[in-house]
Amino acid sequence: RDLLDNNETLFHRVLVDNIKELAPVIYTPTVGEACIEFGEAFRRPRGMYFNFHDQGDMAAMMYNWDSKDVQVIVVTDGSRILGLGDLGANGMGIPIGKLALYTSVGGVAPHRVLPIMFDAGTDNERLLNDPFYLGLKHRRLQGDCYYRMMDEFVQAVFNRYPKVLLQFEDFSSDKAMDILNRYRHKYCVFNDDIQGTGAVAVAGILGALRVQQKPPEDLKNQRYLIAGAGSAGIGVAKALVDTMVLEGMSREDAYNKFWICDINGVLRSSNELNEAQKPFGKSDETAGLSPLECARMVKPTVLLGLSACRGAFSEDLIREISKYCERPVIYPLSNPISVAECTNKEAIQWSEGRAIFASGSPFQPIEYNGKTYVPSQCNNMYIFPGLGFGAAVSQSKIVSDKMIHAASIAVAEMVTEEESQNGMVFPELNRIREVSQHVALKVALCSVKEGYARNETLKSISDEEEFKGYLLSKTYDPVYVPLVRKEFRHV
Repeated sequence: RDLLDNNETLFHRVLVDNIKELAPVIYTPTVGEACIEFGEAFRRPRGMYFNFHDQGDMAAMMYNWDSKDVQVIVVTDGSRILGLGDLGANGMGIPIGKLALYTSVGGVAPHRVLPIMFDAGTDNERLLNDPFYLGLKHRRLQGDCYYRMMDEFVQAVFNRYPKVLLQFEDFSSDKAMDILNRYRHKYCVFNDDIQGTGAVAVAGILGALRVQQKPPEDLKNQRYLIAGAGSAGIGVAKALVDTMVLEGMSREDAYNKFWICDINGVLRSSNELNEAQKPFGKSDETAGLSPLECARMVKPTVLLGLSACRGAFSEDLIREISKYCERPVIYPLSNPISVAECTNKEAIQWSEGRAIFASGSPFQPIEYNGKTYVPSQCNNMYIFPGLGFGAAVSQSKIVSDKMIHAASIAVAEMVTEEESQNGMVFPELNRIREVSQHVALKVALCSVKEGYARNETLKSISDEEEFKGYLLSKTYDPVYVPLVRKEFRHV
């Protein structure tokens, strides 16, 4: 933090050169602890804060930020920070951390990013009584009051920066999907918890198929058991369904490949489900079954965890799946480590060394029966920096489903043969800047192809290598620029 405050160029240089070692420090899992202690450790303000009392003035307030060319904004209301719940304004650590990765991994210049806290209050009793809490001490806004404030905020953002990418981050499940659907067809917006998690999960499944020496098309032949029916779990399932549809499967048949569990078991078809959950509700004998009971009945080949519930992947569940799967795919994706559904060690031991494992937070390699197992990290940082950079540089009108799918394919393409043979389903983290450049290229190409790009220079380039060169020319490299004295001539 001291380095970021005192020498931003050196901060990002250190990150670029040491991303594998430092990503866990500036992002998950450390960013969760930083948010918990945000008020007590506060030193200087970063970004902008909007709250209930700013209504009517938000458009004018946006001009308080002096940068004239912001490319990426990350905003949170702090209502669901990682797996830690409602941290209110203390959640500002998330946009700051995300944008550090946008710069060091994605190549967006630090003066072209803006972290924002959308302070709609908090229902966290500890924070409401904390003298060091930096946010407004009132209960969370709900209903029309909340959405009127959000509408004004989004309009203010795009009035000031018409070509910016606005990323929604860590909004609670009851609002995240509604907010995304409210704006995604009108503005260039992106929800990392829903779309980013879904995209990286698709890339991870494609990587697992490669380890199993199966073609990418086999994704539609897998059976998926998902723990967690919130915005992230449904977002992952929807991304996989969309991929299956692109592979030629009907949407109805694709939905039938999923069994999604909440605290009451497999989702049951009923009016209590929200619109995003309804297609995944079951009315057959699997409805209401526990994950273990469901596994015994439907024999899933892929186990995905987005429940933020430590121990959700029990020994019995993993051993059950391993009975009929030669290489079961086990991805506990919840962050931070304290709420991961299982650990690398547990998955390897309980599957007798056969599991293909990836997690949302980093785990250390383990030894089992004389073999070293190096876990992959199925983390959104493989997706959002490149996707955001590609969308911002192409000046895309929206972030389309095909652009997100292109990002998934791009990540999977970057896994080397050696990495795949070693059981890895994602590229080595020390290559992530290279991966992000490839993601940005494919996303920008897709934006141009679909007719959403507004960058006339990019639209005029037909050669892919020249296209790539243009993107590289817009990529931020943290080096000291020369200071040149300007000579002024008096007339």
